[in-house]
Amino acid sequence: MAPDASDPELRISAGAIRLRKGRVPVVCLTAYTYPVARLLDGHVDLLLVGDSVAMVLHGHKTTLGASLEMMIAHGQAVIRGSARACVVVDMPAGSYEATPRQAVASARRIVGETGCQAVKLEGGVTVAPQIAAIVAAGIPVMGHIGLQPQSVESDGGYKIKGRTEENVAALYRDAEAVEKAGAFSVVIEGTVETVAADLTRHISIPTIGIGASGDCDGQILVIDDMVGLTVDRVPKFVKQYADLRSIVSQAAASYAAEVRSRTFPGPNHVFSAAADKDKERGGQRMSGDKNEWGQR
Repeated sequence: MAPDASDPELRISAGAIRLRKGRVPVVCLTAYTYPVARLLDGHVDLLLVGDSVAMVLHGHKTTLGASLEMMIAHGQAVIRGSARACVVVDMPAGSYEATPRQAVASARRIVGETGCQAVKLEGGVTVAPQIAAIVAAGIPVMGHIGLQPQSVESDGGYKIKGRTEENVAALYRDAEAVEKAGAFSVVIEGTVETVAADLTRHISIPTIGIGASGDCDGQILVIDDMVGLTVDRVPKFVKQYADLRSIVSQAAASYAAEVRSRTFPGPNHVFSAAADKDKERGGQRMSGDKNEWGQR
């Protein structure tokens, strides 16, 4: 059975995540599709429909390839595939930076069309007015400071943050601005470990680390990186818990060999002319709770 995504009472709320500050670490992963959301829902507290989907599933070089329509479509799939996790959808570049009014309109569209629990946007001081406006509109916001993927081109690449006094001071200003604006949590990405740990102690909202510190209030990884599906090189901070790339490749090789040798499909994978009359119900041949087509 598919999860009951229609009951908001079953879901972990953004407010519940906020209350996890300094307690049991918040478990987060990205999800972009219905089947992956179903697999992850029982194990995580928060599913992020990240704009990394533009790179992971659509082949773009950066997250700038994500659009509002893309994020909404994937957000809808993840909501349908989950019932328990707090689902947060990234606001793509260009959907919130111009004005607080633009940010609120985009956030309302994302929440209205997906049913997600919150939105996430990148930036600190510069987007604090947008965060405050979205929160005032009744939509929970997750912040994102440190390395900001939407800004890597203007920043000259993926540069670790917190290695100069000036940059550390800027990180503190960003963290404080996001907190003051009303965000329920903040992602800290690509930041020196000791700085991320200090920031976690400095602010009152949960910090979610990715390439940051084990002292953060939670952790997040891109699911494809974590299970070994990423074709390109993965960042240093990724721990690979499975090697699905090899498994998928081996499965495809086995399938190709069996097709070429005509051993697939076999007797169990084709339909006979005669239906089993004793198990036939409503014109469909039944096997337990499954019909002949294999659907429940």
